[in-house]
Amino acid sequence: MSQLPAFLTLYRELIAIPSVSCLDPHWDTSNKPVIDKLASWLTTLGFEVSVNELTRQQGKFNLLAKYIPPASDGKGGLLLAGHTDTVPWDEGRWTRDPFQLHEADGKLYGLGSADMKGFFAFVLEALRGLNLNDFNKPIYVLATADEETTMAGARELASFGELRPDYAIIGEPTSMTPVTMHKGHLTEGIRVTGKSGHSSNPAAGVNAIEVMHDVISGLRELQRDFQQRFQDDHFAVPYPTLNFGNIHGGDAANRICACCEMHIDLRPLPGMRMDELYGLIEQKLQPVQQQFPGAVCLEHLHEAIPGYKCDPDSAIVKLVQDVTGHHAEPANYCTEAPFVQDLGCQTIVMGPGSIAQAHQPDEFIRIDEITPAQQQLREIISRVCAGA
Repeated sequence: MSQLPAFLTLYRELIAIPSVSCLDPHWDTSNKPVIDKLASWLTTLGFEVSVNELTRQQGKFNLLAKYIPPASDGKGGLLLAGHTDTVPWDEGRWTRDPFQLHEADGKLYGLGSADMKGFFAFVLEALRGLNLNDFNKPIYVLATADEETTMAGARELASFGELRPDYAIIGEPTSMTPVTMHKGHLTEGIRVTGKSGHSSNPAAGVNAIEVMHDVISGLRELQRDFQQRFQDDHFAVPYPTLNFGNIHGGDAANRICACCEMHIDLRPLPGMRMDELYGLIEQKLQPVQQQFPGAVCLEHLHEAIPGYKCDPDSAIVKLVQDVTGHHAEPANYCTEAPFVQDLGCQTIVMGPGSIAQAHQPDEFIRIDEITPAQQQLREIISRVCAGA
């Protein structure tokens, strides 16, 4: 274990490796060098490491490291999970190199310092201070790809076989406050194909902008239905939301518009089924479809991310509230939690750093957070896996 680098060296080396995921290929990079680095360090600690290339995304990889102690029957245990990718950085808005860990003003700056490559340095440091042979439950470390775009890595956890921990902690930056619920996320494209013609004779064509007006009218009804039919008062906005994000169509004022496209964003509540949600959308679009057969097309711009909720009375929630002193809260952002939860484990989202720093220039984590977070993470591991 002495071969494992010091904590700040772990942090520095992780930040130094670009691992951007982006739908724009200009920005997108492989996360393999980060995976290789983590595999080396976890092997040093005595973990058995498996690395799988994603079937959905070539050049992107997931890692699962496991330690099954001699006194364990190999069942249950704790999974510590995080994603290895970052968002792109704002060129010209960072005041320092995003890939060089920089200490100043009581903070550690760097891309991924909070969201969330730095979490793996915390995990390694916590494990370094423990005797894994004293454990009576397995400990797992999961590192995924492409959380910031498609969540492709989290969708392929079944490739690791019978991974069935009792509990999972996803180390997104929550200032070590347990998050036990968040809404889902869908991004949908709606394309209306009309028929062009001279603007002086409206009957000569089908105006896609006018048809899109009818589509929007139907979806505005759905907005109101959401507010009336679905409520969860845990959230500041207690109902599902539907946002009209962008719209474009037409090319000249004197032509009947032949094509119009709109992108919408939906945030379903935990427990809402995706097929039910799509059914509600289709129901509102049906009158337009009947009037203009084949004119309206719904396209999923990414695979749906369902909402997530953990039982507030579950053992892992009680444990982390006891250790951290923080009461569980909901979150407004999406995570990999619903996919990890599908493994059958009690799942929470909790890690060092603040979500306020995520996706921001000069991203940082406060230095005074480091030692308490390390101690809390080490205690949680001990209490789950060593019965401490």
